[in-house]
Formats: sequence, structure tokens, C-alpha cells
Amino acid sequence: MAHEQNMTHTDVIKIVKTYMNPEHVEIVERAHHFAETAHNGQVRQSGEPYIVHPIQVAGILANLHMDPETVAAGYMHDLVEDTGVTIEDIRILFSDDVALIVDGDTKLSKIKYKSTKEQMTENHRKLLLSMSKDIRVMIVKLADRLHNMRTLQHLRPDKQRRIANETLEIYAPIADRLGISTIKWELEDLSLRYLNPQQYYRIVHLMNSRRDQRIDYIEDAIKEIQGAIEDLDLGPGTKIYGRPKHIYSVYWKMVSQHKQFSQIYDLLAIRVVVDSIKDCYAVLGAIHTRWTPMPGRFKDYIAMPKVNGYQSLHTTVVGPEGRPLEVQIRTHEMHEVAEFGVAAHWAYKEGKTSGVKSNESDKKLNIFKEILELQSETSNADEFMQGVQGDIFTDRVYAFTPKGDVFELPKGAGPLDMAYTIHTEVGNKTTGAKVNGKIVPLDYEIQTGDIVDILTSQSSSGPSRDWANLVYTRRARNKIKQFFRQADREKNILNGKEMIEHQLRDDGFNPKEIVTPDKSSEISTKLHYSSSDDMFAAIGFGDVQPKGVANRFSQDARKQQESDRQRQAEKELLEDHKTLSDEKEVSHTEKKKRTAQGGVIIEGVDNLLVRLSHCCSPIPGDEIEGYITKGRGVSVHRVDCPNIKAAEEHGERLIAVSWENPDGDNSNYSADLEVQGYNRNGLLNDVLKTINNSTKYLNSVNGKVDHDKMVTISASFGVRNREHLERIMDNLKNIPDVYVIKRAIH
Repeated sequence: MAHEQNMTHTDVIKIVKTYMNPEHVEIVERAHHFAETAHNGQVRQSGEPYIVHPIQVAGILANLHMDPETVAAGYMHDLVEDTGVTIEDIRILFSDDVALIVDGDTKLSKIKYKSTKEQMTENHRKLLLSMSKDIRVMIVKLADRLHNMRTLQHLRPDKQRRIANETLEIYAPIADRLGISTIKWELEDLSLRYLNPQQYYRIVHLMNSRRDQRIDYIEDAIKEIQGAIEDLDLGPGTKIYGRPKHIYSVYWKMVSQHKQFSQIYDLLAIRVVVDSIKDCYAVLGAIHTRWTPMPGRFKDYIAMPKVNGYQSLHTTVVGPEGRPLEVQIRTHEMHEVAEFGVAAHWAYKEGKTSGVKSNESDKKLNIFKEILELQSETSNADEFMQGVQGDIFTDRVYAFTPKGDVFELPKGAGPLDMAYTIHTEVGNKTTGAKVNGKIVPLDYEIQTGDIVDILTSQSSSGPSRDWANLVYTRRARNKIKQFFRQADREKNILNGKEMIEHQLRDDGFNPKEIVTPDKSSEISTKLHYSSSDDMFAAIGFGDVQPKGVANRFSQDARKQQESDRQRQAEKELLEDHKTLSDEKEVSHTEKKKRTAQGGVIIEGVDNLLVRLSHCCSPIPGDEIEGYITKGRGVSVHRVDCPNIKAAEEHGERLIAVSWENPDGDNSNYSADLEVQGYNRNGLLNDVLKTINNSTKYLNSVNGKVDHDKMVTISASFGVRNREHLERIMDNLKNIPDVYVIKRAIH
């Protein structure tokens, strides 16, 4: 998906001048100058000057009409991490608000753990907690992530997939929960591009192939709507226009509803924006009079807004030509909230240096209260993140108490979830529930509009252990666990210690030497427990798996074992070298050939057999690393090869290697490419012609086509070096209907 060209600082200033006064524009100007000076000489992986990134982040924030403090923080969000600037410098030169926002974004990357999953989970926890203190921290982070996703092509494929997956699981749901649809849709589309490029480009191709027909259909429908509402005496601000579906939404509908692309009719929707709520319902009546509404496809988000503040009327009717037509009707204010979400509540208002939340927006932003409560109720970062994803970033239902109070719950919640949402004691004392006046089982799934009456008894002895399997939300499950955790605390502490000791014995360690009071206290602090007893109690209760905690206890012992293995590997390497040196029957010429075989030399070692690995086919110019084999010398791999990464994780027999001539020589090295694209007539011929024009050595080629008409062509051919290969890849990218080109790993 193509994106607009990079903005310049001048572009950003033009935007902010449309809604800021000169004093506040000057704050933005100073922030740019300060960031440009601090980042001077730094470049991104794309080769661009680093300041390009902060300018784009500030530009995204300016397009959201954020206050001057937030736009300034967008310029300076990377200063503390990547330069010598401190938070105190920013506080002195700008303000406490700007320093708070920059500090919130900076802290997300401070914590470092050896486990990548653990580090990511902890960073996400800190990200969400920072958001709960000041929403502008999160808005800057979303702008930062959006521009990073736009430039993701400059990273290795494995990093692309990891970042895209993280974006789809964490950042896009946050943007959705905050109602910032302009960012949410683009994050989802970009994530799909890297996680499932075949489907992404297939949908793009299919959408483009029938675009003119859909536009004609929408234009005809708009004319009919204009005729249907011309007698309503609507205000001059009324707008009617078509809205294209986003690629990810089409993909998700195909996956979730098991549909083919040809079965999806609402690729374009019509949006009607009017001046008042009264006009919204008047337009709805006129449309339903003109066309027959489809049963079950009308949603009134004006009377019952979404949790992120979104309001609109949605209806699907049997439109022109008997085809389904989706229509959205909203006011101009609702449209602003739909596009910018929470940012609309915090957007700059003339005469104020920052947005001010109203009582109404406080209700819409109760996500922060939920996040803080979840943090206090969970025992570790992983559990916290699971709760966020399960309880907060989900579809919502709205239930009423008999007194008329409204409670917002995740879709799938039951009476017990609602009881614990009301209050912990209400949940603990629950004896049953009525829904719409009728007794229901405790595993009943609440629907929007239900009147739920929680039945309680002061003589109740507390929850049943089975309730943990009945509730839907992690919050309710945690409260039930807390009740029994306190009741069985001493027993759980003993069980936890025994489980750790048993795990250590299974791993070959002596628990008496490792599980000491000091070590227990140190580990419990790192895992964010207030005491070692709390940690052991959590293990004994089943909240934490003993394997991970046992690994922390045995960490030092494993390091010692690793050191011993490394010394043994070095000893074997020297023995291999000595054996080869003693082979008197090998001629001097052959020894010289072994020394630089494949153009690779080994640091500090001569006369050792070297071979280029076939799994990743390294070529001169690639970053490489060596693996010491038993009896077969050194196998050379690219550093991004999964096989060498697996060896790195286990610390196995690695050795530094380098190219004798990084620019290559007259030799030809085998390179393997995968070319993915849309299976049109002549595509394979175009690919072969492009390769043959660039090299004389085409070793093999084959292709396969999937059921979505996407083709994968695998080609192996000779190149002199990485620069030669990259020229061939650039030429292949220019072939029509070719979407993805990458080095193959076997």
C-alpha cells in the first residue's frame, strides 16, 4: 500500500499554523531545532538522516491537531534514548508536560531481559501504564509506531514479521480502543502486508480490478440518497460520500466469515454527515423508506456509543441492483471523534496549551481505570498483558441493573463477571442471578440491553472454586483466585518451594546449593513480588509455572556450565587444527586452497577446512558467522540464517569468520531467491528474462501456484557478490505483478 511522501518540517509548520496561535507554533519550531541539532550526524537503517523520523511523527500528530506540547514531544521522543539529552534538559527548555510525555515514551525501552517474550511483555505493560497516566504518551507512541511501520521494508524479514505481529496484537487494538481509526486502519493494513503478503497483494489486485464498477455503483446510490433526503430541510453542512473498505477489514471478513472475495459486496460504504442528531434519524428514516433494510444489520451507536466514544448509525439496505449497501450516518462532531477518537478530546483548543477532558470524555476513557485496576490485581507482566488483551481490547456489551445503572463488559461476560465489576464483595457474596426477570445459570452470556439482577447473601461463605472456570474476564478470575490464595497461603508457600526444588533436581542441579534466602529475595524482587513468600505462594497456587522461576535460580550454574562447554569447544577446535596441520600427505597447494576456500578466512586460524553452507548460500558482502563442525572444519552461514541463530541460542561452537575479498572476485557464488506475485500469463517468462539479462549462470528454477492465484518462483543462479544480487533483485521488483522478493533459506 503506497503512502504519501515524507513531510518536511515546513509541511508540519503549515499544518500547525492552521490551528495554533504564533506563541504555540514557536514551541513546535524550537522543538524541531533542538531535535535536529541533537540528532545531527545520525542516520536510520534506510540511510536517511535520523531527523526525518521525528519530523514524520510530529506531522502525524499535527494532522490529529494535537496540542503544542504533544507535537513538540513528537519531535523529541527519541532524544533521551539516542542522544546525550536528558529529561531534565527538556523540562528546563520546554515544560513539565513535554518532559512527562517524552519520559513516558523513553521508559518503555529501558527494561532489558534475556527472554525476548518477557522483555516485550514487560515493555507493553509499562506502555499501557504510561498511557493511563497521560494519554498523550500513547498517542505519540502510536504516531512513532505508524511511521516505523511505513518504513519497515528496510529491516530483515524476521524483524518485519515480529514488529508487524506486535503491531497487530498490541498497537492496532490500542488505536481502536482509543477510537483513532485513521491510525488503526493503516497499522492493520501494513501489518497484513508483512504477515501475509500473498493475501494482501491478492486483495489489492482484486479491489483494483473492479474499482471503476464499484465507484459507478456508489455514485448512483449517492444520487438516490440525495433525492430521498432533499425534502428533509437539512443544514448546508450535509455531506454524502463513498468510503472504501480497508484491506485488512476485507481480509478479516474473508477469514472470519469463510467467504471468498467475490462474496463480499460491501467493499464501499456510503457515509452521510449532517449537522444534528435529529437529522441523523431523519436521514435514516428516508433511507429505510427508499430501500428495504436488511434484518439484523441496523446498529444505533448514537444511543449506545462504543467504549471508545464512537457514535454513528449503521444500516445495511438492499440497494440499487438488489445488492447490499452499507450506510453510516453521523454528525460532524461524531465524525471527528470517529476519525481521531481520544485525540479529539485532547486536541488543541485556542487559548489552552493542552486539551482538557470533559466529564463526558472521562466516561469514554475509563479504559485507564481498568488498566490500573488490572495492574494491581495481577501478579506478573504476562498475566497483566493477557488480561488487557482478553478483558479490555475486545468487543463490548452493555447491561443494566434493575435501578438503571449501565455496566460495560467484554462480549462473552456473564453474571459473575458483572458482579465482580460492581464490587469484589458483591462477587464473593453472589448466590445467583436474574436476567430480564428470570433466573439464569451463572454461565449465562450477557447480551446488550439485558437487565441483570445479582442475587447476594451476607451469610454466603464465599465463591466456589468452580467459578474460576465459569467467568469470562481475567479480572473476575483473579478476584476469585485471590480469595482462595489468602485462604490457602501457608500451604501454597510450601507447595511452591517443593515445586521449585523438584524442577531443579529434574534439571540436574542441587536445590540446597541454589535456593538460598538471598537468591529467593533477589528473584522475587525481579519478578515484582513484594516478598519471596508471595512468589512461592503464587507458584504453589498455580499462577506461575515453576520452570521459569527455577531457570532463574539455576542461571549462574548454567552460565558456569556454558563456560565449561565453550572451553571444551575451543579445545576441540585446536585439536582439529593440529590434526589438519599434521597431515603430511596434503600438498602445499591443497593446503592453500583450504585456507581461503570460498573466499573466507578464519580469524586467528590457518589451514582449516572451510565450506559455504547450502541452507542460506552466503555470498561476498553478506554478514557471516562460522560454525565448528566435528571433523569437517568450519561451516559458514549468513548471520540471519535460522540454523546459526539456533546455535547462538545454545552457545554452540561458533567462530568469527570474514570474507577475504568482500567485493568478490571473478568467481560465481550460488544465490537463491523467492519471487512472489500474481499468477498472470507471462510472469515466469519475465522473471527468467530479467535474471538471464544479469547473469550467465542460471542453475535451477521452479514455481508453484496456490489456490489464491499467487505464484512463488524459486530460482538459483550465480552472482559475484551482494551488490550484484541486489541489482538483480531491484530489476525483479520492477516487473508488474511481482510483490515480494527475498533470499531463500532452505
